[in-house]
Amino acid sequence: MKKIAFINHSGLFLLSVIVTINTANCLLDTNKNSLATSNENVLLTNKVLDTSNEELGVEIENTFHQNEVARVTHNDNPLLVDHECNIFESSNQLLSNVSRRIRLKRQIYVPPYQNNQNGYGRQNYQNPAPQSYQPNQISFLNPTYRQNNYQGPTGNRYAPPTFRSGGQFDDYYIISEARLREVRSDFLYWFFDRGGDDNWGDYQKDIHSSTPQIHKNFNFQLPFFGFRFNYTRVSRHGYLEFSDPPEHFTYPLSFPNKDWPKKNDPAFIGIFYSKCRIGSVRTTDVDQRTPGVYFRLERDLQSRTDQFGVEMRERLKWDIREGVVGAETFSPKHSVIITWKNVSFSGGIDNSLYKTNTFQLVLATDEVYSYAIFNYAEIQWTSHTEAGGDTSGGEGGVPAFVGFNAGNGTRSYEYYPYSQRSTIRDLVGRGWANGFPGRHIFRIDENIMLGTCNKDIAGANLPLVFAPESGNMLGGTVVNITGPCFEPGMKIRCKFDIVDVVGTVVDRNRAICVQPFLMAEGYVIFDIKIGEGQYNWKGKYFVETPATATERIYFETDAVHERYPQEIKITWDKYNLTSNLNTPISVSLYGYRETTITPELVYIDMLEEGVANSGSYTIAPAAYRQRYNWDMHDIRFGFIHINLTNPVTYAGLTVSPVLWSKPIPLGWYFAPQWQRQFDSSKWEEYLCDDWIKNDRYLKNFASDISQCPCTLEQALADKGRFLPDFDCDLDLNPNCFYNKGARHCVRTGAPSLIGSEQQCCYDKNDYLMLSYDQQWGSRPRRSHNLGYLPWTEANKVPTLSQWFHDVSPFYMCCLWQHEQAVGCETFRFERRPSQDCVAYQAPSVATIFGDPHFITFDDLEFTFNGKGEFVLVHADTESQKFDVQARFEQVSPNIYGPVRATQLTSIVARDNTSAIIEVRLRPPQAQWRYRLDVFANGKRIFFDRSSLKTQHFHGVTVYTPSSVLNQSEVIMMFQSGAGVEVVENKGYMTARVFLPWTFINQTRGLLGNWSFDASDDFALPDGTVINPNINNFERVHKDFGLRWLLEDREERDKGASLFLHEYGRTASYFANRTFLPVWDQFPEDIIPANRSKEIRQAYDICGDSYQCRYDYAMSLNRDMAFYTLKYQQGFTSLKEQTSRRVISCGILETPRFGRKSNFLFVPGTKVTFECNQDFVLTGDQRRTCNADGQWDIPEYGYTECLNQEEFSVRTFGKSLPIILVIILPLFICLIQDTHETNEG
Repeated sequence: MKKIAFINHSGLFLLSVIVTINTANCLLDTNKNSLATSNENVLLTNKVLDTSNEELGVEIENTFHQNEVARVTHNDNPLLVDHECNIFESSNQLLSNVSRRIRLKRQIYVPPYQNNQNGYGRQNYQNPAPQSYQPNQISFLNPTYRQNNYQGPTGNRYAPPTFRSGGQFDDYYIISEARLREVRSDFLYWFFDRGGDDNWGDYQKDIHSSTPQIHKNFNFQLPFFGFRFNYTRVSRHGYLEFSDPPEHFTYPLSFPNKDWPKKNDPAFIGIFYSKCRIGSVRTTDVDQRTPGVYFRLERDLQSRTDQFGVEMRERLKWDIREGVVGAETFSPKHSVIITWKNVSFSGGIDNSLYKTNTFQLVLATDEVYSYAIFNYAEIQWTSHTEAGGDTSGGEGGVPAFVGFNAGNGTRSYEYYPYSQRSTIRDLVGRGWANGFPGRHIFRIDENIMLGTCNKDIAGANLPLVFAPESGNMLGGTVVNITGPCFEPGMKIRCKFDIVDVVGTVVDRNRAICVQPFLMAEGYVIFDIKIGEGQYNWKGKYFVETPATATERIYFETDAVHERYPQEIKITWDKYNLTSNLNTPISVSLYGYRETTITPELVYIDMLEEGVANSGSYTIAPAAYRQRYNWDMHDIRFGFIHINLTNPVTYAGLTVSPVLWSKPIPLGWYFAPQWQRQFDSSKWEEYLCDDWIKNDRYLKNFASDISQCPCTLEQALADKGRFLPDFDCDLDLNPNCFYNKGARHCVRTGAPSLIGSEQQCCYDKNDYLMLSYDQQWGSRPRRSHNLGYLPWTEANKVPTLSQWFHDVSPFYMCCLWQHEQAVGCETFRFERRPSQDCVAYQAPSVATIFGDPHFITFDDLEFTFNGKGEFVLVHADTESQKFDVQARFEQVSPNIYGPVRATQLTSIVARDNTSAIIEVRLRPPQAQWRYRLDVFANGKRIFFDRSSLKTQHFHGVTVYTPSSVLNQSEVIMMFQSGAGVEVVENKGYMTARVFLPWTFINQTRGLLGNWSFDASDDFALPDGTVINPNINNFERVHKDFGLRWLLEDREERDKGASLFLHEYGRTASYFANRTFLPVWDQFPEDIIPANRSKEIRQAYDICGDSYQCRYDYAMSLNRDMAFYTLKYQQGFTSLKEQTSRRVISCGILETPRFGRKSNFLFVPGTKVTFECNQDFVLTGDQRRTCNADGQWDIPEYGYTECLNQEEFSVRTFGKSLPIILVIILPLFICLIQDTHETNEG
């Protein structure tokens, strides 16, 4: 794999894109959730040049790291700095080799920057200032519009010939830097009123007073607001429409339509959504093109070689890359240009036809990302007469709507402070995207993200837009910021959590701040202050723990874990540092310690300075043997750190790329110093003994953590307490360096009440691995990887405290000694011993699935088709407060019309004072990337990068399995040990609730009272227990189900609705007490008799499952019936796993210097002991696990392995009494005989 860099200075800023050359191209699978809404880590492959590998020799990929790019310019050294602080320098030499090849093969050229050019590219270029508004002024005219910007590539009003692949374009057009600068200096994009296939150019002659809109096919997918569309309708009224509008509007307009689905809620992009008519051109206008609506579609831009295609691609690409944070690798594949020229307002008098507005919408997409450019050339009127505007000037009343609506009653974005306000006139003088007043850019694929600043801080109340939205806790991430309108020299400060840093202004729309070292994890506050004001601009920044952050420095071998390695080879992506490979870099070493209450991340040493940025380096530990860091001998682990040797200072802010490794032990560096310090080659024993001594002073934590399950099956089923261990994951990381021989490990998802963590590992027999048997067994940890609030104290820092207290001691006591060393056995048996599973109690599980069917904690099955928001679980005692709620909405119509049944569409949960987590089913048309929406305290979150797979909030951990790439499975793990799992398939959800035994007899709701007695499951909110016939759906519905319906008010025995209610849709909006489902149960009673085929299919598909048969009969949808059956079978299997009791005989220690024939602990297990060579076994040679969960009664009560000398001594000691017993009487008799003989 190779990489090349294209660098271009266009407009005001330097930009760069890194492209990876890879002959093994892969296509994007949008169902695998490889992309995120907030510029997350993606790997997107686009064939930029339409040619074979043999013709071009390379294939270009856009590699979009999680890091977006911040632009920094310097008088002598223009720079581009990304999330990793990656700097791209202005150097034509970078283009010399690869671009020369591209020029020869395809003649497509991205020009380098040249200083002191005349025109748009020069550094001192200034756009004309916008005209200020005067009270008697009628028109707001963008001064940049008075250019002859209708001059296209052909230099006239005639549209170029329509491009057809394989057509007449045999020559490959080369765009020069001067030409690119020229076309980018025009404010409006091209539109033509002559030429083309019909000699009308782009002009839409079919749009007129009787036909206000026309249909257009894209023939590509346009991602918009979570949905995707391959068509649009172009409306004369200032918007693009993707679905039908309501018949009547009331002003001011409000979206989404609160009456949906009774009334239409259109999906649209509204650049100036108001009733318009085609106006007239004034004789004084420079632009004399025909008034009306223009539409131009340009497809397959990445493979185009004709002049217009190349110029469109390059112009659009650089306008968007410069205009929006996080778009620095975007390459447009398709584009649409819609221009409304000289449109007047509806209902005006004849003279008002000269009161016109001109604006333009430009869409660009690569079918994953989408961007919209709003260009406002002139605004002379704001309101049509139906909205209260006057008939002569179009002023007053309710101005036009500016913004976006996703449709289907989902989401909308109104562009404040302009939309439907008098300040709409300011659109022509603000925005400043690409330096143009009147240009506003948005990212529109998943969420709407504004790419331009907003001057009205108080009136706008907009969230801060920044990229990237996450970074390594160790710091160094360069964050691009858009929000306030910045001015050169303006003071800016950023607050990450509790740490303030100074930022710097890049341009009017952008500033950058470098994330400092933070002792925090998860979402923290990210606030911006400009000047001497307050922190008015606010956001949430995700801090990745060092153990789970995206790996940037790789170790080719395990040498870094050794005491005396010969060499340590490290590699990194050299383009994450700089595209100029001649730039020297520095490799340094940092360490961490907790010798006081305040933890420290400290600089240790410069390993190498001025080394070439080759992407690899070999560390020679022998070179540091004579180092003497006398004040750092207490440091046991640290990090490799790589940055530029000569950091750049811009406006007082030092900017340099920063790459961090994962945590590593430092024996390879400090071993010679420790050897001199302890005057012994066995320095690891001294370090281990010192740690053991200190650890014994600390509080015992083992009693506060969860017990390990006995089997892997149980561990995977305990969703409320355990999640996969990122160091040993069957799906993600099967290497298991710290637990060799393990098949899979799990960890507790949240810290215990004192901040500790449990780890449980399972061998290839799926049984728990114990530290008493081997050093690779399960180990509890004093510190959790997530740390513990307040994070800034010893033993509470995410990742670092765990390495200090739990991981580095494993090196000192075991990995750097041997398994049966005294220190390792003390570590394994005393300080970090595995807990056996004798006392483990599996959780109880309840579920909801289908339309909908319930199985309670006590295994009671029933069906309830309520419509609205209902209580599934409600626990409210002094010790437990837990709520799970569900929203049920009507099933989609079938061939007979509306279906009188409901299905689960959203679920929400909260434990005590935890964050509120909601998981919501996305509309079918919006599931192409993400299947479910997840909200944490009302904020939409995503899990599409490895570092974001697990996210921790107050009192709850939320994660998606590593193998799930489309966000179709979400697990919530609460502090109490309760868990909620949500799974989606083909638009159908199921939810499972897991409760530990502390919730026995404390639950109420539709999932019943968990008491091991199904007869009390139908408990009402007031505690009354009823017993309706579960086969009588009507009685269950009316007597029990509806009693748990949530209203807008909080009720004592049910609580209040926890759902996020957007756009005024409260619980009452979804509730419908009068909804009457079908009470019948059997398909022959539901499906008309003349549809006997469907009746047979119900039984063929579903077998004995009445739930499946009912769902098929109601919906006539095979998918719904199939997943109802699948969810039911999955739950049945899960229930068997959690109910199956695993009898364990507990711990049977392996003798020192010995081994066991196996590590099993279940009844029937026979264990034989053996000793190492030169050792002799004494005591019990074998043990058996009995059916009652007890090891058999030992004969001797001990098993030991003794060396020959000790065995001889002990044997002699045992034999001596016997010898004495035998010899002593003989000796006495001999003496007596001798005495008698002497006397005789």
